[in-house]
Amino acid sequence: MSVIIAGERSGVGKTTVTLTLLASLRRSDRLVQSFKVGPDYIDPMFHQHVTGLPCRNLDPVLTSEAYVQQCFARHSQLSEYALVEGVMGLFDGISSLVISHTLREGVPLRGSKLRVASRREAPMSFAKDKGQRTNDKGQISDFASTAHIARLLDLPVVLVIDCSRLSGSVAAIAHGYRSFDPRIKIAGVVLNRVGSDRHLSLLKDSLEPLKLPILGVLRRQDNITIPDRHLGLVPTAELPELNALIDRLADLGDTCFDWQHLLPLLKSKPLPHPPHPPVGERSQTTSPSSPVRIAVARDRAFNFYYQDNLDLLQQLGAELVFWSPLEDAAIPKDVQGMYFGGGFPEVFAQQLAENTSVRDAVKTAIIQGMPTVAECGGLMYLCEQIIDFEGKSWSMAGVLPTSAVMGGRLTLGYRRAVALQNNMLVKAGTTVYGHEFHRSHLTLTATQPLFETSRYDSEENMGCEGWGLPANVHASYVHSHWGESREIPQQFLQECRKVASIET
Repeated sequence: MSVIIAGERSGVGKTTVTLTLLASLRRSDRLVQSFKVGPDYIDPMFHQHVTGLPCRNLDPVLTSEAYVQQCFARHSQLSEYALVEGVMGLFDGISSLVISHTLREGVPLRGSKLRVASRREAPMSFAKDKGQRTNDKGQISDFASTAHIARLLDLPVVLVIDCSRLSGSVAAIAHGYRSFDPRIKIAGVVLNRVGSDRHLSLLKDSLEPLKLPILGVLRRQDNITIPDRHLGLVPTAELPELNALIDRLADLGDTCFDWQHLLPLLKSKPLPHPPHPPVGERSQTTSPSSPVRIAVARDRAFNFYYQDNLDLLQQLGAELVFWSPLEDAAIPKDVQGMYFGGGFPEVFAQQLAENTSVRDAVKTAIIQGMPTVAECGGLMYLCEQIIDFEGKSWSMAGVLPTSAVMGGRLTLGYRRAVALQNNMLVKAGTTVYGHEFHRSHLTLTATQPLFETSRYDSEENMGCEGWGLPANVHASYVHSHWGESREIPQQFLQECRKVASIET
């Protein structure tokens, strides 16, 4: 058992409500596992800061419906309480383009997000549940939405409503969301940004005929603000006053929720048998006798990693060595591979540029054959330069003969990426599903790009991208979750073991 914290739209305060719940639970020494719907990296950082446990992403586009179910079952059983934060509005998802999930020789493919897809394969609809709303093309209109996850996990929803600009209309909103999909159980509402006692009275009077429980009331808070910037909230590592903010949230949570009704909903229900591990973890979890050491860049500039990816590398035999391209004087010793996740290298471009010893060491290691995976911000770091929002140029590692230029245009969305050639991680023709989220662009495209990309939910071509030269580099703007793409980390470690064998 658990609940999903959903919003009637983006910006209503889902994250604030979620963090308030988590902070109050942790103050009472309750062990709570959190989850986040969708591909987001930053909200899970805040969850982990509060709970002390890695937050797990639930995203059926990047993984599969089965993986979402198994991941939730597995990790929710390890804590006394479990809580899921939704994404956008409750029913805001994407159209699941059926060509992305195919039939091959009449046999449905499993939910893997890493496979070769033939253009001649017949489309298969993902609309498996009877009565599920689809359009005339056989697509689910709210695929990967909070509602979709609620149906997959059979969890009740707590609906957060922004009441700052309404009173009696709150009942129409609540009624509409409760009746829109009869398969979704609305356990109650949380009224956020309530202005006064009179305002609250009007809201309660309007909701009373619906007999819908009010599970929390949060007044307008001028002293609780999480700063944001061009890609969302400022990450936790950059907020020195975060602990004080969490304390204020815990104070608020102790008094603003109806804990008598909420606690039973949040409590995890033990399963009669241990849940199966997620699909991508079912085989070969024993590590080789000599682990491969992977240098994982993790600091204020590089911190976008799915915990499942890091776990999978370790299960496959990797020893992860975390280090900082910002602060360290050299890359870690005796490593056979490097992993640069996304983040905000543009914010720390000057400091990265000034750490010339590390930039030179990274370039030398790659030129000498070190297998390296670089996603989004990591790709930017491997470029010759980053040109920031003010137009200032900062030298980077100089591995890729291009520069990353910051701009106002946001590139955002799920991607279907088809490998154009054999490269370090995937073979030509392989389809990888991922997510892009950045405000930079490259001055040059690779002459032999990694992928041809298109939107996940349409045939709109997004162009070619990614760098695979040198051949030991896989650098791309596309973020990927490896939960059901086990072949990717396996191939990465295989390349790293080649380096290890040469060293020995």
